Amino acid sequence: MCPTTEKPAETATEAAGGGGGQGALPAEPVGAAQEPCYDWRRDAIEGGSLRHVDLHTGTNGWASPPGDLFNLRGPNYFSRRQKCPSGEWLLRPAGVDWLRSTSRLDNVLGRPDNRVAGALRRARALGLARKAFLFAVNLQVPGRECHSAVFYFAAEEPIPPGSLFYRFVHGDDAFRNARFKIVNRIVKGPWIVRAAVGNHAACLLGKALTCKYLRGEDYLEIDVDIGSSAIANAILHLALGCVTAVTIDMGFLVEAQAEEELPERLLGAVRVAQMEMSSATYLETKPKAAEAGKGGFRGLAKINNLPTPERDGGIARVYHVFIFFGHILCLTAGVDISMLNQVACWIDAGLVGSSLHSVLDFLHFLSMRAELWNPESLLPFYSDNSCDIISK
Repeated sequence: MCPTTEKPAETATEAAGGGGGQGALPAEPVGAAQEPCYDWRRDAIEGGSLRHVDLHTGTNGWASPPGDLFNLRGPNYFSRRQKCPSGEWLLRPAGVDWLRSTSRLDNVLGRPDNRVAGALRRARALGLARKAFLFAVNLQVPGRECHSAVFYFAAEEPIPPGSLFYRFVHGDDAFRNARFKIVNRIVKGPWIVRAAVGNHAACLLGKALTCKYLRGEDYLEIDVDIGSSAIANAILHLALGCVTAVTIDMGFLVEAQAEEELPERLLGAVRVAQMEMSSATYLETKPKAAEAGKGGFRGLAKINNLPTPERDGGIARVYHVFIFFGHILCLTAGVDISMLNQVACWIDAGLVGSSLHSVLDFLHFLSMRAELWNPESLLPFYSDNSCDIISK
């Protein structure tokens, strides 16, 4: 992707373009001085329900973190496994929406009332932004009310044919699922969120979750159904439980899987700072038939005999914590699935305390000593809840 032309600064507020650091929202290029004065991207950035705030001090809003905060696959990754700072984004930020509705919000950019698409239409009516292309990631959060966090980015020049992003935009869903990646950084948050999400954690979203790719004439939107994975859903709802204390950076990219595609580059990045659930804007939607989510990561064995939320309150409090930590251990720490079956039976029988800390401590201990797994020797160690391994 060709970098966009830098534009002169107007204010001392945080930059929403270029490399994403501190600075000013860019003005229109000098060459556009004789055309109608309308900055559609500024309009989109400032008009969302989630405010654009200072990168370092802002709360209940979003900002644009510099690409250099994210380490991606470098030029020698396949030979030396080296990563390096991403550098400048390929796309420019174009706003964030935090939305809620009675049913899942799909194809947000295709709605006639979408404010970002509307700002671009107004610019084109004035003869501006003729080459602009929108890219949006819609993270769909299930619940009693459905929520969507929608992150918008824009290319202001044509996407170079043959580039990795061009192939992603014009490719099929199989290619997109194999390449669409998110990289997370927990900037601020409780230890439980850091442990669940991980810092500098990367995930191919198309392989872990159900993604829909909506292609319009001048946009590509990716609707990511977080409810399609029981584990991702549990982790997210844990994070949402303390969302006002969490600041997270998210970077989106197309994964490089061949030497000639290196180094990796961020398409765009966003920082969500201590967001309040109540700041979501309500949108009307047509009623939809209930959709059954696909539980668990693909290829993961099922755990039997798990306590269910319908059981007593103590077990219900730790159910989701056990689920997502347990599955993560199976994937990353060499913990055998039979181990989790045994622990589930202990929780069910009350042999392992049903408090949140006791179960988290237990799972943390297993992650540290998976190779020493011995159910009989570990049970007495934890049955009295006397140990506090994890620093609070």
